[in-house]
Amino acid sequence: MARSLRLKRMKQISPPPFFYKTIQDTEVPALGFGTYELKGKACREAVLKALEVGYRYIDTARAYENEAEVGAALKQSGIPRDEIFLTSKIWPDNLEPGRLKNEIRASLNCLETDHLDLVLIHWPNPKVSLEATIRALEEFAGAELIRHFGVSNFTPSLFREAIDCGPVFCNQVEYHPLLGQDEILSIARKHDVLVTAYSPLAKGEAISLDPLKAIARKYDKTSGQIALRWLIEQDHVAAIPRSSDSDHIESNFEVFDFHLDPEDRQLIEGLPKDQRLTDPSFAPDWEDGDS
Repeated sequence: MARSLRLKRMKQISPPPFFYKTIQDTEVPALGFGTYELKGKACREAVLKALEVGYRYIDTARAYENEAEVGAALKQSGIPRDEIFLTSKIWPDNLEPGRLKNEIRASLNCLETDHLDLVLIHWPNPKVSLEATIRALEEFAGAELIRHFGVSNFTPSLFREAIDCGPVFCNQVEYHPLLGQDEILSIARKHDVLVTAYSPLAKGEAISLDPLKAIARKYDKTSGQIALRWLIEQDHVAAIPRSSDSDHIESNFEVFDFHLDPEDRQLIEGLPKDQRLTDPSFAPDWEDGDS
């Protein structure tokens, strides 16, 4: 009975009025919930908690192998599907149009949904025609199986190439107080494209930064909340923190009741911005002179 009542209350939560960014005439929550490395029951319970707190942007991927758990949580929450912005990503081995279409259908099946709000190319694959991949994504968008499509981990030059191929909606990249993305942001704002910041707390390193701790004391907040607020106050930027801890999930969402003063933003922007924490062997070259 208690569980049933809690789920009913979940439906009644109204996100803060400044919770959304408008991108290409579509409202996207400024703060989402990432599910990387969350598995099984822990994933389902974390997503349920996030939805209960008020998150309405849920991010997953085929490679995370947790779409079924994410889908189960969405269904169990009782929240109407159209109130949730749901993203999944396609692994680079599956970007050839035939494989891509199969992967999207599999994603829809696992998530138990009739559409995805956003599908991303998880990483670039130089062996597959980007134009052909985007053309296939456009076909799915035309069939209303996906609402928008975009890219992830695309350098500035690759980002421009993708935009030239079709109506890209998002570039999801590592972005936090210790890593700059100035050129990515410039391109995104010029073309009205969302930049979604993954690892927004620098895999926990941001919370130990003395400047963020000092700012946090000023606002009676945590340094993690300061880092998230710094990101979502930026034009065309959303952030997707991830946690399996119930208290952290809730704390990360408590960033809508204050604004950073200009001097505090400048202090964060003045930190060294050269710590890239996600750089697998198959990643594109971010030092190609165009970043």
